[in-house]
Amino acid sequence: MKSLVRARKIISKFSQGKILVVGDLILDEFIWGKVNRISPEAPVPVVCVESESFMPGGAANVASNIAALGGEVYLSGVVGNDKNADILLDEMRKQKVDVGGVVIDGDRPTIMKTRIIAHHQQVVRVDRERSEFMSDNIAGQILGYVRRKIDDVDAIIIEDYGKGVITAKLLAKIIPMARAHKKIIMVDPKADHFSYYKGVTCITPNLQEAQEISGIKIKTDSDIIRVGKKIIKELNAQTVLLTLGEDGMKLFIKNGKIKHISTVAQDVFDVSGAGDTVIAAFTLGLSCGARAEDAAYIANYAAGIVVGKVGVAAITKEELTRKIRANK
Repeated sequence: MKSLVRARKIISKFSQGKILVVGDLILDEFIWGKVNRISPEAPVPVVCVESESFMPGGAANVASNIAALGGEVYLSGVVGNDKNADILLDEMRKQKVDVGGVVIDGDRPTIMKTRIIAHHQQVVRVDRERSEFMSDNIAGQILGYVRRKIDDVDAIIIEDYGKGVITAKLLAKIIPMARAHKKIIMVDPKADHFSYYKGVTCITPNLQEAQEISGIKIKTDSDIIRVGKKIIKELNAQTVLLTLGEDGMKLFIKNGKIKHISTVAQDVFDVSGAGDTVIAAFTLGLSCGARAEDAAYIANYAAGIVVGKVGVAAITKEELTRKIRANK
């Protein structure tokens, strides 16, 4: 009961949280249909299309989740000079996300991932992207935006999908700046970029990313503990929130405390974007003054809701409160 009361109190403060999200912006396209036969041309299903929809992905999905949970959110990243950028930015504005930090780069397309869904199952995904690092000019515009907003926010989330926005050079400026202003610095990591993240407050890898980062093959709970301790030491981070899929989460705190949080997911339809929901809810909790354990508890419930939805999705604080109350 105490956990329920604390959680509801923290969630009620989400509207006070101000978060800056920096990272790779993605437009997720969903093509919905039915399969009634196999193609005579190749052993693949023929999808009869019934509808199409678009949703924000990558860093944009994190911003979407923060906005849906009631937080104030600023978004910075790169889009192309194309219709997909218009679709993505229009959707962000509808959700009351501040897109003043989004830079248009005419030399690269807006990243788009197309998922073809039939009978609630993903048949295939098509990615359209260019993932080379952005130019110094574009990076300078993003850095300038971060400098202008640093005093207005409680936390910065770095969303690194390895698509070119997050570089060592950029984070070498952002992390010291955020630390100097005593801001929370969260990272949803790309394993290849682990060395970029030294000095952040928290990192939220999944199991596969944690294995790649640490170089330790995870087979047992003891291996997970070794991995978490190694990551927190090497980054000099305050916390590591390791997401374990159906096994929940494990929270590592710099003082040596380790907390396992069991999953509350009941129906799992789609894990797309679950990590985005976790970092959004966890960061909002911390920005409102919650202890890491309580913020992780809330993030775990948020993940349990979102995996029960088909497609990349955001949840509201009302859904979150109901879920916590129902599972008290």
